[in-house]
Amino acid sequence: MDQARELDDLMETMVATYVARNRAAGVLKTMLDETGVGFSPVIDHVTIRTFDIDRGAELFVKLGYVYDETLQYDDWYAKVYRKAGYPALFVDQAYPDARGKTSIIPGWVKKFGDKVFHHVAVRVEDIEQAVARLQQKGVVFAGNIVGAAGGPLRQIFSAPESVDGQPFSVLELAERHRGYQGFLPPQADSLMKSSTGR
Repeated sequence: MDQARELDDLMETMVATYVARNRAAGVLKTMLDETGVGFSPVIDHVTIRTFDIDRGAELFVKLGYVYDETLQYDDWYAKVYRKAGYPALFVDQAYPDARGKTSIIPGWVKKFGDKVFHHVAVRVEDIEQAVARLQQKGVVFAGNIVGAAGGPLRQIFSAPESVDGQPFSVLELAERHRGYQGFLPPQADSLMKSSTGR
């Protein structure tokens, strides 16, 4: 099997598993399927939580993703990987030293592993409209939209799906402007805190 086919199969399998276990994503997929768009063409980025970023990204790197940037926060950090034609891959972990003691990531990884997406972000043209339509379908959102109106990136997470009483996965809506493809550190940290389910 060639590399592109293997990567397509991996993404299809992991996205299908994620959608099957995240109600908000399932609602959105149904709405997109009704128009013939489908879920995959609107994926902006996918996120994996892990104990070791380089190991967590290994399979994707083997299939052609390349390291792009590192983002650092108080108790966790992330690396972004990219491959043309595919969603960005955001891989995060707690710092392995004392700084990481307060991070929610290790507990999440112990419970759910690092072979599932914590969240999938879908790109929307109008985040307020998308939130309103999904709320009409019963989707609940955590916190408020992060990012200034008209700014390069605006984001919001759905309320976390729970498994055995613990927050599992979220759906992210992302509105981008002026060709901005990156991630804004203060926004990512704010979104991380909204996904705790507390």
